[in-house]
Amino acid sequence: MDRINKRILQELRSNGRLSNTELADRVGLSASACLRRVQELEKANVISGYRAIINTNAIGQGFTTYVSVGLNEHSLASQHAFEQALMYVEEVKECHNVTGTFEYLLRVETADIQAYKAFHGDVLGSIPQVRTITSHVVMASPKDERK
Repeated sequence: MDRINKRILQELRSNGRLSNTELADRVGLSASACLRRVQELEKANVISGYRAIINTNAIGQGFTTYVSVGLNEHSLASQHAFEQALMYVEEVKECHNVTGTFEYLLRVETADIQAYKAFHGDVLGSIPQVRTITSHVVMASPKDERK
């Protein structure tokens, strides 16, 4: 990973829709050399995809909560069952298995506190493996590189 590849990644992280010509200009390469490097980064799975960044307020999901979840038992079967229970839950945007005093950290997006309360009780509260739920409501995000 040389300086130019790091710069390519930085530019694409800021704007994944840059044309190859503009990207090449920004990193100081010819268009063909830049394209070759981007393709190599994609092939090596350094760049694993491109996506649109959605304004959650505009789609009615502007209420963000980080939720720590402790499980009843520490078995792989319990972890797998919990993960499967959340796999297609729309409100759960991220699910991370972590170390520490709880097993999972979730990023949950809902319309408002009432919608979160329903999610808390109807979804998380109904999963048999769940022992504890601790909610951390996001009040502001002074740095968020996903946006």
